[in-house]
Amino acid sequence: MAVRLRKLEEQTIVITGASSGIGLTTARMAAEKGAAVVLVAREEAAMREAAERIRANGGRAAWHVADVADEGALREAADLAKREFGGFDTWVNNAGVTIFGKLTEIPLEEQRRLFETNYWGTVQGSLIAAEYLRTRGGALINIGSVLSDRAIVDQGPYNATKHAVKGFTNTLRMELERDGCPISVSLIKPGPIDTMFEEHGRRRMDAEPNNPPPVYAPETVARAILYAAEYPIRDLIVGFSGRLMSASEILAPRLTDFIMERFVSKVQRSGDPTREGDSLFGPAPFGDGQERSGRHSAVRERSYYTDARTHPWTTLALAVGVGAALVAGAKGVPVARQRYAHVRDRRRERVAGFQ
Repeated sequence: MAVRLRKLEEQTIVITGASSGIGLTTARMAAEKGAAVVLVAREEAAMREAAERIRANGGRAAWHVADVADEGALREAADLAKREFGGFDTWVNNAGVTIFGKLTEIPLEEQRRLFETNYWGTVQGSLIAAEYLRTRGGALINIGSVLSDRAIVDQGPYNATKHAVKGFTNTLRMELERDGCPISVSLIKPGPIDTMFEEHGRRRMDAEPNNPPPVYAPETVARAILYAAEYPIRDLIVGFSGRLMSASEILAPRLTDFIMERFVSKVQRSGDPTREGDSLFGPAPFGDGQERSGRHSAVRERSYYTDARTHPWTTLALAVGVGAALVAGAKGVPVARQRYAHVRDRRRERVAGFQ
């Protein structure tokens, strides 16, 4: 069965992890484009404020307090979307957290909790969405990471959860397609993003973590998510640096290991002392309601690589135009040389006539 997705202004979108960062930004931008949004997270005040702001601007929004590790709470979020807006068309599994530190120094209890949020939260949300969209049709969008493709040091449990999310998402996509379900299943893989990701992560290091550059604005991910809500796409990396990182795992895995071991560990440490507070087991004591962290001096507002993936025909037209201009310029060089030679010879003749 062909997958036909509605325009954003005709959609209701459920977004988990919507109290800050990518989720909050996506909710805002979706509402600005006319979609109804259901924000889902553990922190109520930030979601209520965001929903009220959307409504004040003429948008449609509802919120539901839920821990994505709680399947029952997620089902209640789906029920809320049905009551408030008649159902939903797109479900975005965005909720996630990380732990910084060596694998051998991170308690198993914390690693299991990370899987409850990042992996099982995604699985439960995906199955709830697939169950509802099986006949209605729509989009399921899971937020992975470039670390779904290539592991990095000092975030071992997070690497593992995102690899698991990738494997689950790819399998679910194939099985739904085999069954003829009209559901688009997309995996969005961001690189480093200017959110509260580091601040909300649990730190098992001797310094505050730091996102290695280049760092992109959360809007770059939100645009990718909203594109996937309208156009079926298998997967999408946000940021060209992420594309290079994914390619390095295929082309030069051992060299990449060496780079990770020697340099990336240092880059991930800011030099500032570690502070208390994270969102591993509950809402963070700070940062909810913020789209950006504001701690990065240079943030890229767009990813031209991702823009090219989401606007292929525009990119092709620009490439053709540039190519045509280069060809025309190349053809014009001999003509210009001939004209210059003609003018030069005339000048020489005039000079010779005065002598």
